[in-house]
Amino acid sequence: MPVLSVIVPFYNVEKYIGPCLDSISAQTLDDLEVICVDDGSDDGGPALVRARQADDRRINLISQDNQGVGRARNVGVRRARGRYLAFVDGDDTVPPDAFRRLVSSLETTGSDLACGNVMRLHRNLLIPSWAHREAFAKPIKGTHITRHPLLIRDRMLWNKVYRRSFWDALGLSFPERMYEDQPVAMAAHVGARSVDVLARVVYHWRQRDEPGTSITQRSLEPGNLRDRLLSVLETADLVARHAPRLKPDFDRDTMDIDMAVAVEAVAAMGESADPELIGLIVRYLDGVSREAWRSIPFAQRLQVHLLHRRRLAQLADVHAQARDGRLRPRVCPSGFLRRRWYGRHPWLPGHLSDVSDELEVSARLVELDWRDGVLAGAGRVGVGGFDVSELGRARVRVWLEERRTGETVHLSDQESAPAWEIVAEDDDSRAPQHVFPFAFAFDPAVLSRAQLARRGHWELRLQLRGQGLRLEGQVAGPRWLPPPIPAPRRRSGVWLVPVRSAKGAWGLRLRAAEAIIDECRVDGGDLVFAGKMADVGDGEPVLRLRRRSDGEEMYFPVTLTGQQFRARVPLAGIDECVGDESWWEVVIDQGKELRPLVRARQCAVATVDDRRFLVDRGKDGCLIVAER
Repeated sequence: MPVLSVIVPFYNVEKYIGPCLDSISAQTLDDLEVICVDDGSDDGGPALVRARQADDRRINLISQDNQGVGRARNVGVRRARGRYLAFVDGDDTVPPDAFRRLVSSLETTGSDLACGNVMRLHRNLLIPSWAHREAFAKPIKGTHITRHPLLIRDRMLWNKVYRRSFWDALGLSFPERMYEDQPVAMAAHVGARSVDVLARVVYHWRQRDEPGTSITQRSLEPGNLRDRLLSVLETADLVARHAPRLKPDFDRDTMDIDMAVAVEAVAAMGESADPELIGLIVRYLDGVSREAWRSIPFAQRLQVHLLHRRRLAQLADVHAQARDGRLRPRVCPSGFLRRRWYGRHPWLPGHLSDVSDELEVSARLVELDWRDGVLAGAGRVGVGGFDVSELGRARVRVWLEERRTGETVHLSDQESAPAWEIVAEDDDSRAPQHVFPFAFAFDPAVLSRAQLARRGHWELRLQLRGQGLRLEGQVAGPRWLPPPIPAPRRRSGVWLVPVRSAKGAWGLRLRAAEAIIDECRVDGGDLVFAGKMADVGDGEPVLRLRRRSDGEEMYFPVTLTGQQFRARVPLAGIDECVGDESWWEVVIDQGKELRPLVRARQCAVATVDDRRFLVDRGKDGCLIVAER
């Protein structure tokens, strides 16, 4: 009898089933069996499994007509002989020590279930899974979902090892439909006597590129939505009966994720939507508390409310407005001692209109440049997607704040009246926004010797106040849109470098520079730059591009003439973008790492072989190359 049975259902994943099985065969826990259940594949996947059987006798293959992953998993469980059970999807992979760590934890603690952290696998890049990041931030042995409520997001089946006797005693089995894993994973969490939480990553959850190849990519199809809603209802009932204190946490996540999918799908169907499908949605929403309703943003809350009331034509109208940036409800104050703020819309009742906790400053620059030695800027600030005319005139205060010490440099404090402007976004869309204009000026002469000597990082911050409203935040904006980042200036031997983070937040970095880039341009598809080093060192320098997300590196030659250097990087030769964006930091390695300061005007956006690049200054004024 093996220690662990690993059940791998698969259907038409010829491209991925090989790496999946290879990752299981390479586990440091050797005493396991692998039960592969072919759910009627019509590609070369089954042949690949049979080929691996010849090399690894622990692999077994069962074939069935296409009946769904739920049936396939149930078939695998019935065949399993191990003391423990694990599940792996045929397009995912498992880190080498995953099963050993999970089983060892159960052997030590006697818990019924052990679960671990997850990374999303996109091509060759691993990215933390947002659903698991908080729940698995630190290890906890012998806990339970009622004592560690963040596990309410751990609704997937495959980052776990289950004690087989526990599985059988609870009578767990899979519904024979899509989204079959959520009710089972939650039933196990709720029904376990104790659960081990591992902070180590135990599963790589693949994000596939091919359109229409996964259940989630087909989430707007009526049949897909129906199965999703059935799983939501089954899980909601389970939590309400066996862990009622967790129901609000479950509802907050479900309202945010599942109901957003339901809104989009039904808005597309309009009044032709299947009444039975709408009935499932209404049945779930009837049991959602007011607090859970308020946990989702106003625009989504309005749409879910219309869906709940079966007002499908109005839902389609509001959904189109929200999609196109035309939904701009008026925000109004109410109350005297404890002022609250409400978003007004004729189709949303007052008890669902409170947006006090949703309001936040959305401030961006439209101009920034040096003028006669002073850094002058202008921008716009609003409160997200709301009409702020009820505020009338408001005061806008702008300052620089040193990140480490909290010291501030005042820049401006002015009265401003709101106006409608068309605002551009990174995705080339444009939408009206109600904003307060502001302007400021920074004279480097106000910095003291001590402040210059610290060479710190100063954030550009802003406060909007009026009618009892007081909101504060960083000044930011879409990174790929103007204004350009001004060139650095020098004062008392310290470079003052205007910077913008990867997320678009503006600031000022004070730093020294051992290397300076004076020329930077795109020439025939190549990034060409040149400059000067203070100390050339003893060895030949090498240019290093380092991807910020995972540390992946690429190397290019540097030509050195005295202290002058020159480098050429073929942009088309840079590894393809992984995910929505890839950011590469440019470093010169000459025995020690140099981060050259870019003094040249920025090169902005360039298109090479249908790939879009941004050549810009990074968070400390160094050279970066981004692709999206």
